[in-house]
Amino acid sequence: MIEHRIEIADAHAHQFRVTLSLPAPAAEQSLSLPVWVPGSYMVRDFARHLSMLTARQGRRSVPLTQLDKTTWRADCRGRAPLVLSFLVFAFDTSVRAAFLDARRGFFNPSSLCLCAHGREAEPQQIVLGPLPAGWDVATAMPALGAQRYQAADYDELIDHPFELGAFWRGGFTAGGVAHELVVSGALPSFDGARLLADTARICRATIQFWGGAVGRPPFDRYLFLLNAVEDGYGGLEHRASTALLAARRDLPRSGAGDRPLEAASDGTLTLLGLISHEYFHAWNVKRLKPREFERLDLAREHPTRLLWFFEGVTSYYDDLLLLRAGLLTAPQYLRQLAKAVNTLLGTPGRQVQSVAEASFDAWTRFYKSDENTLNATVSYYAKGALVALLLDLALRERGHSLDEVMQRLWHTAAGGLLEEADIAAAIEAVGGVPMTEQLAAWVHGTGELPLAAALARAAVAWRDEPAPLAALLGLRLSEGAMTGVQVKSVLRGSAAEAAGLSPGDELLAVDGWRLRRLEDARQWLAGSQPFELLLSRDQRVLGLTVTPPAAPAALNCTLTLEEQPALAALALRRAWLGS
Repeated sequence: MIEHRIEIADAHAHQFRVTLSLPAPAAEQSLSLPVWVPGSYMVRDFARHLSMLTARQGRRSVPLTQLDKTTWRADCRGRAPLVLSFLVFAFDTSVRAAFLDARRGFFNPSSLCLCAHGREAEPQQIVLGPLPAGWDVATAMPALGAQRYQAADYDELIDHPFELGAFWRGGFTAGGVAHELVVSGALPSFDGARLLADTARICRATIQFWGGAVGRPPFDRYLFLLNAVEDGYGGLEHRASTALLAARRDLPRSGAGDRPLEAASDGTLTLLGLISHEYFHAWNVKRLKPREFERLDLAREHPTRLLWFFEGVTSYYDDLLLLRAGLLTAPQYLRQLAKAVNTLLGTPGRQVQSVAEASFDAWTRFYKSDENTLNATVSYYAKGALVALLLDLALRERGHSLDEVMQRLWHTAAGGLLEEADIAAAIEAVGGVPMTEQLAAWVHGTGELPLAAALARAAVAWRDEPAPLAALLGLRLSEGAMTGVQVKSVLRGSAAEAAGLSPGDELLAVDGWRLRRLEDARQWLAGSQPFELLLSRDQRVLGLTVTPPAAPAALNCTLTLEEQPALAALALRRAWLGS
């Protein structure tokens, strides 16, 4: 049995000690760490945190040769077990790697557990060393006994994150399957029962979506691992669990009572949307997946042009399922939808790169954003969700829905591999007419999506709203009492670009008036009249003349329920959003 023993070497130094025991090694046994973790499409080079690597067989020290940045060869003799020992620095507070301090531990095995080449298909065990008093363990990996867990192979081994420490936990049953919620780092006022109840409603709505009336979920149990921090957001899906990161202020608090849905804060809706999103991934990307993901090579990038579908469709349904679960109202849902629309409208890169190309380039663009990202690419989350919206509304006009397409794909692909042609075929089979040309235009083109017209046919009113001054000028800013007003990005073709502003500029004054927030200048600026902007760049103070656009593009919209819609539009809206 291949065994990975994981111990706390030094919590204050944020170091795990890992010992790999490999029976009957090859004479030249290769071993490596992944360079990326499935679900997060960027090379992260986990081996950079590994140190003090040694190997032995019995009393014999085994020579190790590093073959590349993440691979080693052990020159073994005979069939005696090969034992490797090393330290891993763990101070990544995200959901993608490993973290350790005196209060908490967390790890994805992909950042700690070496893969023995040629032995990937064998069962693998994780054994945890002694833990501090009061610490507990949470993972979806099957347990064999006290702090010993087993996976069927290496792929499963790295698909079960571990949470270590003192945390809140609660459980419920949905679809005949036990679910558990674990929360670390919450404030004493955290209302665990409320979050648990809301999570249960999300899970039941999602299971019903995928056909829960006729079949169980595709896992035997499911675990939510939520780490609450001062500021943070993120999630990473796994086959029977998800790791989540959220701001503490967004968690429900005791004593809030049964407030009406309309009173839910944007932060609370964001957290529930994250839970919904990652749970939906248990079907859409962990089972249904791009054909390119059939055999993952964790030593290199693995691009696909279908992230618009696997992330975008999931993003479309995450809030829609909150609506179906009774966790937000239709007006709240439209407000969340408007955020996605405004994100797209505020991205000049939507006219430069298709959402299929953005999917393929996720490895070098989405996860490595810089000052020019908004000008060069588009979010496959935001635009993909809006493509899903258009598909859903188009199908509903024919008496069907995107729900049926997803369910059909699940059954015809047997929860397996998909290509774009499979998606187009399922849409045609459900809707009765081909939509290949429309789908190609939305996914492979850079033209504007016909969102306003589609929403109008569903009795949703689109109203353009005045943009904030920064958006009007084409600026993305960071504003703070200590940091001042800093330019993060300058949008292509904008008034700010024409005036000569650059990322990194600190904005000091407008027309001689000191700035604390750029929006404050709205009090004295007159429409499209030029104004003088004082800024600091590379320790120099510069003055620029900025001319706001006379006819600014619509960058902001609000979406509301049409009050007196036509009957056909009202029927479509009710089919989509409920009554």
